[in-house]
Amino acid sequence: MKLQHIISFTTLGISILTLILVLKRPAPVAPAAAPAVAAANAQSFQEKVNQLAQPKTPGQGETEVRMSSAELSGALAEAAGQLPAAASASASTNSVSGPSSATASPVTEFPGAVPSIKDYQVSMDGDIVRGQFLTQIAGKDVYLTLAGHLGAKDGYATFDATEVKIGDLPVPVALVNDALQKKLAEQRDQLKLPNNVKDIKVENGELVFVEK
Repeated sequence: MKLQHIISFTTLGISILTLILVLKRPAPVAPAAAPAVAAANAQSFQEKVNQLAQPKTPGQGETEVRMSSAELSGALAEAAGQLPAAASASASTNSVSGPSSATASPVTEFPGAVPSIKDYQVSMDGDIVRGQFLTQIAGKDVYLTLAGHLGAKDGYATFDATEVKIGDLPVPVALVNDALQKKLAEQRDQLKLPNNVKDIKVENGELVFVEK
């Protein structure tokens, strides 16, 4: 009976520790940016998206458009409506307008639009992209951290996870990868790349679009 008590208390302790780690907010994957800075980064991201829409000069060959973590984070914040209107308007006013600005698509129409979540952060390091999202699990707010490799196949973006955390608790990738790939397959239309983009990847801490 004593051994059973010890096992029971040990199991209870592990369960409590697991719950604490799951509900604990992990260290942020990226520093927070001031609204004005985030708005300027969102504008810079949009200008680079516009570059992708521009026709290439005949014989130009492959070109790349690179975007930083800060630009990507700013664009996501703007798409999710997390930037004050004044900050977004200021960035638009201060930006240099070009021939394509009148017909440019908004960030929210870019492939892979922001899902409906409460909070998120994105960072890129080397060839790894890392995202941290605040979602709900069993009615509780829980942070989910995903890291992995971006790629492209048959005109669609792909994601191969290398790290998964729920709260501050690491989870073996093998346990969630099937469910993750199924979810990505369900949202395949959102992962379609522009027709003039042949590849997408993270390289040297930047998001890289390789044009055809």
